[in-house]
Amino acid sequence: MENDIATTGDINLDHAVEQWLRFDKNPKTLAAVQGLVKEGALEELQRCFGARMEFGTAGLRAAMGPGISCMNDLTIIQTTQGFCRYLEQCFPDLKERGVVIGFDARSHPPSGGSSKRFASLAATVLVSRGVPVYLFCDITPTPFVPFTVSHLGLCAGIMVTASHNPKQDNGYKVYWENGAQIIPPHDRGIASAIEENLEPWPESWDEQLAQESPLVKDPYQDINREYFKAIQSLCFHRDINKSSEVKFVHTSVHGVGHAFVQSAFRVFDLHPPFAVPEQKDPDPEFPTVKYPNPEEGEGVLTLSFALADKEGATVVLANDPDADRLAVAEKQKDGKWRVFSGNELGALLGWWLFRCWREKAPEPPKVKDVYMLASTVSSKILRAIALKEGFHFEETLTGFKWMGNRAKQLLDRGKTVLFAFEEAIGYMCCPAVLDKDGVSAAAIAAELTSYLATKGITLSQQLKAIYDEYGYHITKNSYFICHDQDTIRQLFDRLRNFSGENTYPKECGGFTVSAVRDLTTGYDSNQTDKKAVLPTSKSSQMITFTFSNGGVATMRTSGTEPKIKYYTELCAAPGNSDVNQLKTELDDLVDAIVENFFEPKKNNLKPRPE
Repeated sequence: MENDIATTGDINLDHAVEQWLRFDKNPKTLAAVQGLVKEGALEELQRCFGARMEFGTAGLRAAMGPGISCMNDLTIIQTTQGFCRYLEQCFPDLKERGVVIGFDARSHPPSGGSSKRFASLAATVLVSRGVPVYLFCDITPTPFVPFTVSHLGLCAGIMVTASHNPKQDNGYKVYWENGAQIIPPHDRGIASAIEENLEPWPESWDEQLAQESPLVKDPYQDINREYFKAIQSLCFHRDINKSSEVKFVHTSVHGVGHAFVQSAFRVFDLHPPFAVPEQKDPDPEFPTVKYPNPEEGEGVLTLSFALADKEGATVVLANDPDADRLAVAEKQKDGKWRVFSGNELGALLGWWLFRCWREKAPEPPKVKDVYMLASTVSSKILRAIALKEGFHFEETLTGFKWMGNRAKQLLDRGKTVLFAFEEAIGYMCCPAVLDKDGVSAAAIAAELTSYLATKGITLSQQLKAIYDEYGYHITKNSYFICHDQDTIRQLFDRLRNFSGENTYPKECGGFTVSAVRDLTTGYDSNQTDKKAVLPTSKSSQMITFTFSNGGVATMRTSGTEPKIKYYTELCAAPGNSDVNQLKTELDDLVDAIVENFFEPKKNNLKPRPE
């Protein structure tokens, strides 16, 4: 190896760079690393080679570029080799059943990386081991991959996407044979197998293999047909849809969603939504938005609002770039736009799907076999509806991987899983897709809107009616930025040893704490044995405080960003409809939590940028 790099004095870094120069066959990333070595750019080499991307339950997600810390041809090959070896250990019939691979429209010209290329390389690796691959010929929404796993009975699925991340990022998302995202211990098993299979196999770089092998099939037409056939079971008011005069605008935010949402409207017999022309075609540069994330709200929806005003549309539907999430906004009587939070849309969709199920259910309906799910940091509105209507509500850990796996368990027991959601605008409305799905959710939201219009009711009015009937659920979520892991650990340790060892706060700024659940240590004061029911993880921080006034607050660290997040909700009993008073009370509770639990000045925490 060239002598200039040896001067790092870091044997691990030297080894990683030397190995890279031997293994990489992508001319752009290879030349980039050779250039860094020649220049002695130690800081940049450390950034690219200091640590390999960690394979977790969300798979991989990182910037595209050279080195083991980035998404590129070589790391995709290494990841897929490890995944393939792990699948071979788990499935004796892997070579009969196979794997599906989908991809979005992301690309990164400086490194020669793109989702399509990464998908092709992953297919090459699997085919080289005799594994059948269902490789989509064109971009698809993320939900198509878990749907294909379930529909074709495959061993696994891979989706190459970074969802709503910044344009330089990409990701590698993995689904198991049950059609849900992987959960432990598969993440650790795959990560270990990757480390054992870093050297590219003889045929792993031979893309011709994926193009010419009879083991590769294109499921695009078949899955397009079968997916839209499956979601038609969620269309309950076809006649209303046909005659509806409600106008919708849809944006795919430069991602994959446009054609698929148009198709979903078509199979629901809804009039096609107006598409935002500047954003309807895939563009990996995302030129019209700062961040391609509709969860950010109005900034991402500016062009949608302008088109809606021009066309006389009253509702805007927005997908993130891989179309697994959905944002909805409605024009109010004063001409302003209301962007619904993920929790508010969860309330609307959950109420609607239960109502439609009950109307369609045979008499007497088996309501005790019906389930809805939400992540533990999402609104408890479904719990309130379930208590009154008699169905089951369960909460899971954050992330659709947990809801998808739990839904599959319930379905296998003959239960009906109507709906699952998380506050980050993710909705699972159809059990044929055990993950969040923004395509089906868009059509369902449009049918709900069209139905309400026949009654002279808006989405905002229906949301108020839900809260009036089941109790107001007011939420307020945000985060602090903190790059210092020691500070984060000390902050949470203080809460666990508040007035002596293993004691938690009994009050917070005048608000009485009535229960504590700590999913880092496994403690839950509500359980007779004081042990949490939900799975625990020592690798992440998460504490939930319940207050005697009906408030619930969860503090947790992010697995992918330098953030300490908080999620708060005030749950009022039905009849308590003084919304302004409830909002003031929640604001006061949040202020108390920030001041007493986060202590931002003492801990040098930066607030969420406005």
